[in-house]
Amino acid sequence: MEKLPKIALPVIIVAIILVVILAKSAVTIDSGEAGVLFKTFGEGVVVDEPPMGEGFHVVAPWNKVFIYEVRQQELFEKMKVLSSNGLEIQIDASAWYEPVYKDLGNLHQSLGQGYLQRVIQPAIRSAARSVVGRYTPEQLYSSKRDAIQDEIYEETKKILEKQYVQLNEVLVRDVTLPNTIKEAIERKLRQEQESLEYEFRLVTAAKEAEKVIIEAQGKAESNRILSASLTDKILQDKGIDATMKLAESPNSKVIVIGSGDSGLPIILGNQ
Repeated sequence: MEKLPKIALPVIIVAIILVVILAKSAVTIDSGEAGVLFKTFGEGVVVDEPPMGEGFHVVAPWNKVFIYEVRQQELFEKMKVLSSNGLEIQIDASAWYEPVYKDLGNLHQSLGQGYLQRVIQPAIRSAARSVVGRYTPEQLYSSKRDAIQDEIYEETKKILEKQYVQLNEVLVRDVTLPNTIKEAIERKLRQEQESLEYEFRLVTAAKEAEKVIIEAQGKAESNRILSASLTDKILQDKGIDATMKLAESPNSKVIVIGSGDSGLPIILGNQ
């Protein structure tokens, strides 16, 4: 095997160095991510330029790129907080969040890649303690879950407003009370429901009774008016009309004129 030319060895060494430099300089940013450039011999974290987007990038080997996920992410928290009367309540909540894309450099400079533990978790825990402390266990168990969810969201969002983080939603998934308190509340709710049902039955019965009385009074008034309006003359006229109709019936056989009460005719039929 012939010896390599003297120039070949330096060329190979230079090529190897270039490959190493290129490997250290190449940065690939995946989908849903962005990069923050740190210039070692410059101003440090680049905050006055947009973050590095998805794809392949070449940077100087002495600089660094810090990769952040910029999709919406979820934080799940189990928190033990106190109600307004000092009872311990467990809240299971989720927070949907994402870094503010255009401020990714500021986020890295001020909080770094651990921003979840540094600001988001403390913020949602503080807001949950503040909000739940305004309500009784009964309110939290029955009708106020949506209200505390909205209030926790608003208070957490206010805390994170200047932290380069965007809070999209807070969801309260479960509110767990001590068993003794839960049973007492359920017992009270059942009693209230039974009381409402009993009151409804009483009201319904009273309305039915009132309806019967009104109908009876109406009938009595109608009969009184009818009795007052029926004179002897009217009765005789109605008797004559009835006699004429009966006389026209094929079943009528004998008519005795003037033999009934008040001189009205009597009609004798087949039977």
